[in-house]
Amino acid sequence: MIMPVVAILGGLVALVWSAGLFIDGAKSVAQRFGMSPLLIGMLVIGFGTSAPEMVVSGLSAAQGNPGLALGNAFGSNITNIALILGLTAMIRPLGVQSAVLRKELPILAGATALVAVLMLDRIIGFYDSVALLAVFVGLTCWSVYEGRKHARDSFGKSVDHSLNKPEGPMAKAVAVLIIGLTLLVLSSQALVWGAVQVAENLGVSDVIIGLTVVAVGTSLPELASSIIAARKGDHEIAFGNVIGSNLFNTLAVTGIAGSIQSISVDQMVLVRDLPVMGFLTLALFGLGFGFRGMGRINRYEGAFLLICFVAYTGVLLESALDGTV
Repeated sequence: MIMPVVAILGGLVALVWSAGLFIDGAKSVAQRFGMSPLLIGMLVIGFGTSAPEMVVSGLSAAQGNPGLALGNAFGSNITNIALILGLTAMIRPLGVQSAVLRKELPILAGATALVAVLMLDRIIGFYDSVALLAVFVGLTCWSVYEGRKHARDSFGKSVDHSLNKPEGPMAKAVAVLIIGLTLLVLSSQALVWGAVQVAENLGVSDVIIGLTVVAVGTSLPELASSIIAARKGDHEIAFGNVIGSNLFNTLAVTGIAGSIQSISVDQMVLVRDLPVMGFLTLALFGLGFGFRGMGRINRYEGAFLLICFVAYTGVLLESALDGTV
């Protein structure tokens, strides 16, 4: 039992560090190719902070643990909204002016509804996964279009303000990118192995482990970047991190895992985890869209999101003690 716990803790530390390397390398390469700040914020940072979930879920499915992959995707979405945005808003209230981010909110709600419909037959099969990935590719193309059309959007200005000028030769940026990606895969492998071993030793399902330990661990890059952005006053980066990450998790992470191995959906996922994720996504839409003006999450609303996270985690722990999924 000691070695699996060490693998989880060591894997999480290495995962966060390697994800940071990967994001830094990707941003430097993107800047050198002249990519606009808005595109860097929407694609590079969004993809980079979701890279841990992608790699962990892909490895989980490939090694015969698709439940861990699904738990990781859904748990990360719940953690991103309830814990990360809740905690970030408690530190400093978040305001949303970006037209691009406000367009992405209903898209995220639609993506969540899509995956819910595909899960009604209690399996995410190959063709379901292809549909999710196709939507993801379409949204990526849309992001490129929006990035060129609204190059000076307020979100892009926030990213531009936060970006450091690339230093050193292009070869250095590529090397950092490759090293970060390599370490990301290795640390994810250690995390998946440790999580599966702990689940087996404790007699709990890999879904529970994915929804808790793995989900929170793979969301640490989003947590760190969002808190740093909020403390600097870059509210929309914190908000954009969560929207982009949740879109990647819902469509790409679930789609990649399901295309590798079909995911059987337990009844508890349908009646417990999916409704919680849906509720929080709708809450995010309502708070962030700002139907009567600028979208905003104040400290009271942040506290509400944190309470939701604590209550949901308590339900999961109770399920683990009872031996249910």
